[in-house]
Amino acid sequence: MKKIILATLISCSVLISGCEKVLEIDSTRVVGEKNMWKVLEDARAGLIGTYGLTRAALADNNAFWIYGEVRPGEFTVTNRQDLKAVVSNDLTASYPALEAMSDWRRWYAVINSANIFLERIGEVKANDPRYTANNMTVDVAQIRFLRAFAYFYMVRIWGDVPLIVKDHDGQFEDQPRENQQKVLAFAESELIAAAADLPYKYSANDVQQPGQYYNENEARWQGALARKISAYSLLAHIAAWRGDYPKVATYTKFVMDNYGKGGIGFTGSDDLTNGNGFFQGKRNSHIIGFNFDWGHVDASFTGHIEELTLASPVVNKPIPDIYLSKDSILSIFNEPDDERFSLDTLGQPVDIRYFSNFNGKYPIFSKIKVIQNGVTDGSFRIFSSAIVFTRIEDISLLRAEALAVLGDNAGAIELLNYPVRAYRTLPPYSLEVNGNLIDAIFKERQRELMGEGHRWYDLIRQTRIRENNPKIAALIANGGIYWPISRKVLAQNPLLTQNSYWK
Repeated sequence: MKKIILATLISCSVLISGCEKVLEIDSTRVVGEKNMWKVLEDARAGLIGTYGLTRAALADNNAFWIYGEVRPGEFTVTNRQDLKAVVSNDLTASYPALEAMSDWRRWYAVINSANIFLERIGEVKANDPRYTANNMTVDVAQIRFLRAFAYFYMVRIWGDVPLIVKDHDGQFEDQPRENQQKVLAFAESELIAAAADLPYKYSANDVQQPGQYYNENEARWQGALARKISAYSLLAHIAAWRGDYPKVATYTKFVMDNYGKGGIGFTGSDDLTNGNGFFQGKRNSHIIGFNFDWGHVDASFTGHIEELTLASPVVNKPIPDIYLSKDSILSIFNEPDDERFSLDTLGQPVDIRYFSNFNGKYPIFSKIKVIQNGVTDGSFRIFSSAIVFTRIEDISLLRAEALAVLGDNAGAIELLNYPVRAYRTLPPYSLEVNGNLIDAIFKERQRELMGEGHRWYDLIRQTRIRENNPKIAALIANGGIYWPISRKVLAQNPLLTQNSYWK
């Protein structure tokens, strides 16, 4: 990849479509990197630009949901042949979206932006007295968080990846792939360091971030920036992916003991599935979230799960790209009185929180449906839902998973029952009704976190623990859980090798 100047990266955070071309050339529209790092405003631009690049990497080609929700094959694909190829694990099929999703350069744009920030931010501190030591400390912690997030995300997609922690004059130096365990160990160490400096809240007189952050009030930053709870939550996810459940238990305990300090709370069913609720705009309960805020003109036609799942009668689209069949829905939501989805005594849906048009040919997964500003009636297909990587219900169930693996069944059952099952009006876990405890925890994750990008990774962790899914087990054994590396990337860096499963 040619020289990437930081200001160009910032512009890409706004323009998701067409960003690849912008990344390949020097910008003629904005101030270049050589003229940055002079004043406080440059620090803010570099920080927010790195967040924007992370959001773009997740949203491009709806990758976040195709990686996490489409690949397991539980959603049925209607007409899109590229999505059918994903379900069939034919990931080298010749479709533009699959080639783009095999290309990790968007993620290395995030990492390059972070590396440049870390190497140059001291210049702002030296040049602008308005940029305080505390401001720099908090900014650096967020950048280290975002870099660690990028590496963790790439490891889950491609396995071994190059570990680049220095900027080389704005260029990516050819490096071979590094063992994923070393990459994850680096991400863990970065997050531990970041967690020590991150506040629980911004612009809220937190001891680690006093005063107004960049002269904005608390509402401006709520749920939009990495916080202390964000770092520990990501540490828990990394530990779970590595199968290190003692650390999962440690990190999730910190979150469960302290989430209230960040204004984070559990989500009621109505707020979770309301267009003006949890997924709309910024929420403190977005432990890690990347927002498309309507109020900041961030809504877009693409980069949202609604583009894949919504159709008539919810929006003006004839059929959805993906849907859950009636049989699948009833198999997943197989307990009566579940607030998320259940049938009445006449066999009709009690409500439309998770699914609309249940009795039509295509049941519409409408749990996430932030159309326009989430309030406006109408079917114009522009969306402003946030990409939420984790929330407190996820962490609660992840802790239950860890405790069950470690043999603390009583603690796991307590967490499974409350808050998630209780909040969704389900009775306490019963071995006779719900079966194996670990399987019951993963089933609750499937129901609660449906559409939030977790399912593929949950299936892998469940198979590693239970060894009860031969298809996934074979993919794990042969490296087939990872994506192929883009042919363009391989051609540009002769030190890289393709994932063995895709050779």
